[in-house]
Parts: sequence; C-alpha cells; structure tokens
Amino acid sequence: MEGPPPVKPDVSTRHTASAKDGGTAAASPWQAVRFRRGSARCGAAVPPPNLGRGRAGAMGTAGGGGALRLPGLHGYAVEFSPYWPGRVACAAAQYYGIAGCGTLAVLEQNETGIVLLRSFDWNDGLFDVTWSENNEHVLITSSGDGSLQIWDIAKPKGPLQVCKEHTQEAYSVDWSQTRGEQLVVSGSWDQTAKLWDPAAGKSLCTFKGHEGVIYSTIWSPHIPGCFASASGDQTLRIWDVKAPGVRLVIPAHQAEILSCDWCKYDENLLVTGAVDCSLKGWDLRNVRQPVFILLGHTYAVRRVKFSPFHATLLASCSYDFTVRFWDFSKPNPLLETVEHHTEFTCGLDLSLHKCGQVVDCAWDELVKIYTPSCLAAAV
Repeated sequence: MEGPPPVKPDVSTRHTASAKDGGTAAASPWQAVRFRRGSARCGAAVPPPNLGRGRAGAMGTAGGGGALRLPGLHGYAVEFSPYWPGRVACAAAQYYGIAGCGTLAVLEQNETGIVLLRSFDWNDGLFDVTWSENNEHVLITSSGDGSLQIWDIAKPKGPLQVCKEHTQEAYSVDWSQTRGEQLVVSGSWDQTAKLWDPAAGKSLCTFKGHEGVIYSTIWSPHIPGCFASASGDQTLRIWDVKAPGVRLVIPAHQAEILSCDWCKYDENLLVTGAVDCSLKGWDLRNVRQPVFILLGHTYAVRRVKFSPFHATLLASCSYDFTVRFWDFSKPNPLLETVEHHTEFTCGLDLSLHKCGQVVDCAWDELVKIYTPSCLAAAV
C-alpha cells in the first residue's frame, strides 16, 4: 500500500510483526492492526483491564464537555445514544487491537464531567459499536474474532447473544435508522458484508463483491434497505438488500477507503475518507467526479461523519491525531482543527440531542465530549 511514512517513530515501530504477516513489520501506521497476533488472543496471559469507576478529567481544547481515561484500552469507535442525551458507548481494545481483549464502555456526561456507567469485556478487541433503534439498553459491537455481540446494559452480565459468521475481523456494524425495519449490517476483513436480524441471531444475507478488506458499512438514513460500504479495494459500493449483487460501484480514491457516511439531508450524497488523507463527496446521480474534495489532514482519514443539524457540515478524525470540522459549501471549507489527542484518533460521532456536541476517542486511552467553537457558533 502506498502512503506517507509513519506519524512518528515510536508509533510505527511499536506495532511489530505478527504471525499473519510472516514476521515483517507493518509498512505503515494505519495498517498496524492488520497484523494481529493470532496466537496471542485474550486468555489467562492477557486479562481484561479492571476499569473500576472512571473519573473525568479537565479538557482544555474545546468547550462544553469533559474527558475520561480508559486505562489500558485504546479507543476504536464511539456513538452517542439516540435515547439519552450525553450517554455514549465506546468500543475499545487492549494493545492497540493487535492482541488481547476488548471492552464496551458505556459513559455518561453529568455536571461533574464524564463517568463510567458500565463496562463489558470480550475476549478479543472491539472495533465498532452501534445502538439499537428499538431498545434504549441494547447495543451491538463487532470484534476481532469475526463475531458480533449483542449487549443489554441493564443487565450486569453479557452478552445476550453472539453472532459469529465472519471468518476474519468484523470491523464495522450499523443498525438501520429507517422506520419499519430492524436490521443490522456488518463489514469484515473477509471482504463480505452481512445483513442481520438481531432477533434471529443469524445472518439473512451475505454481500460479496469487494476485493479488499471492508472497513465501513453505513445504512442510508433515507432509503429503507439501502447501505454503503467502503473498502481497501479503493471503492465505495451501494447495496440494496432486496436485490442481488451490488447496485453501484464508485472508484472513489486511489487508496484504501477507511470510512464513509451518508448525508442526513440529501439521500444522494455520501462522503468518504481514505488513506490518501482526503475526504470526497459523492452524488449518486453522477459519480464520475466528486462534488467536493476536502484536504488538510496529513495522515489517513479514519472516520467521517455528517452533521445531524446542518446539511453542509461534517467532521473527520485522522491518524494525524486531529479532528477537523468542515463546511463543504464554503470557499475555505476547513472551519476548525481540534488537537487534543496524542495518538491515532479513531472514533467520532456528533450528538443527535445537543447541536454541536461531539465525542471522539483515540489510542491515547481518552474519550472526550466537547463542543468545538465553530459548531457552537453555528447553533
């Protein structure tokens, strides 16, 4: 894979060889977790961390929030609850996701900062998380062992159910937001996406066609049964669960695509983020050229999110340790760069309840909730 050199020497050299790559070091930092040590899965030798009850720390970069450290855990994904303002789920992994266990942490912001409400351990790294759209206590995580876990945070033990069909790491999971359907889609390093009925406990359909790792799967918030996937094969693909085969293939970047998201205000508009450090907007009615290109990140774009309150605002986080906020309708689209992490920033979400509120997580063990000044001004 082509790409710039590692961010800093201690980041790239820390993630050493694995059994999967035959003893060679990762070629670039964003591929570090691709070389997972299959022989060092969680067991007696790698116990899960004991989080106890977290205490929020002060944040100096942006307003209206707090920070919480999850000792021994490196954040991969965060998502605000669609039911509870200030409640957040974080999917995290030990040892940067290369080996060890994973933890689902449920956090809540109160008047003193961020507190840890509950945590659940799994025997492999957790890479993504999604809240149920029909039960405020239920979440689904995706794991390095290829399984999905269904959790009920009102119950002290879990998971309720484990769905294991992917043959490699399950890297993405998303619960449909359109009315009348309760479906989940997952994406895996086995190059497939799977459709699930959470009540059934087994997949309904497997979608094949990608020629590389699937990093991101996201439902359309507008069109029932329609989802997008982003892959290391450099394509963005659109699928319809009611039709066989892929609906649309977009050669979106000349690099691995790590994330995609659907605009909440335009059923034809998606954004992709890739290892080439760029974000690109795509109009599904004409995909010959992107409708916008956003440049500014200096390393791979790990996650992209459209605003739920503003049609042209979006956010991105990157392996350059930053979170950036954009308005693609402006001549100078970069609104603000937030630099408050000291490791790869992997997880990002925007609140559905509080306009301008953001949560992110990084490999520096920190989860942060805040309102950047550019979004505070837009309220």
